[in-house]
Amino acid sequence: MTVAIHLSSPIADLRDKVLAGERLTFDDGVRLFASNDLITLGRMADSVRRRLHDDVVYFNKNRHINPTNVCAFHCNFCSFARNSEKEPGAYTWTPAQIVEHIRSTVDEGITEFHIVGGLHPQLGFEYYEDVLRTLKQAYPAVHLKAFTAVEIDFFRELTSLTHEEVLSRCIAAGLDSMPGGGAEIFHWDVRKKICPEKANAETWLAIHGQAHRLGLRTNATMLYGHIEKYEHRVDHLLRLREQQDQTGGFQTFIPLAFHPEENNLGKKLHRQWTTGVDDLKTLSIARILLDNFPHIKAYWIMLTPELAQVALTFGADDFDGTVIEEKIYHDAGARTSQAMTKTDLMRFIRAAGYRPVERDTLYNIVNTYEN
Repeated sequence: MTVAIHLSSPIADLRDKVLAGERLTFDDGVRLFASNDLITLGRMADSVRRRLHDDVVYFNKNRHINPTNVCAFHCNFCSFARNSEKEPGAYTWTPAQIVEHIRSTVDEGITEFHIVGGLHPQLGFEYYEDVLRTLKQAYPAVHLKAFTAVEIDFFRELTSLTHEEVLSRCIAAGLDSMPGGGAEIFHWDVRKKICPEKANAETWLAIHGQAHRLGLRTNATMLYGHIEKYEHRVDHLLRLREQQDQTGGFQTFIPLAFHPEENNLGKKLHRQWTTGVDDLKTLSIARILLDNFPHIKAYWIMLTPELAQVALTFGADDFDGTVIEEKIYHDAGARTSQAMTKTDLMRFIRAAGYRPVERDTLYNIVNTYEN
């Protein structure tokens, strides 16, 4: 496929490398972020996504579950966590309460539970195992995508087990794959200022590598639009690319824009919301740099459905899913709905000129539809 790009673009020399499937360097990535030629970026990213997926856009029927918002950590960008059960808004559900809470929103077509939450200092690792076990017993056909690498590392601290032992016990309890949260920004100059208590970059990557060796598929994220620089974003993306070269288990990359409301980082720095240009630029460059990642997700909860539509021509091939009861971004001020129907997901995808394909968590096709 040929892509019409004006040769006068400051990044035109990178066009041929991308179209030839050549791997871009760190300096190339910084140049892409520094460029204001959004159209060229989008066309470059679209050439990659169409080579991989043609006109297909994936979605799934999923439900988010956040068992507790009580957390031992104090991340400056977080609006979701409460540091004590006594804080206003704090909650913790028992495994049985979780099943009862979600029962009315789970229909026969749902294929995934997305489970992340606070690092509760008193519950113990067994609580989190029980959450998996109870959900798997209640809904044996539903895929459990659960616990970020930060949560896995926290469970290691609680138990003195190795990461491999923690993951193996989670798998025995019902874990099917892992989400990509907790990555934030890998570079320590940034990480030490926004989430110093969390597992560092090396630990996060090592846990995902271990998960891949145990047969789990995982996702990856990047939190952008706060205090990081373009160089930090490129460093983050290339570290993910290197890990994928080594263990090959990443499925999807999801860029996550920082939401500035109700958290210390937003208040202290008077941070504004990211712009649509920055969101589309970040998605495009992720698709271009992450040449070994199968999928790039336009997370409509974060972007808005309308901008997520546009993102489908800027490198994204996944629109996420029905979601149902998203708490983390909404506690930070997200103005989108907390759920979307399958019909609406397909409507947004078709209106952007793409063919909707319903998938499960592992990208097995559940249903195909005409555009």
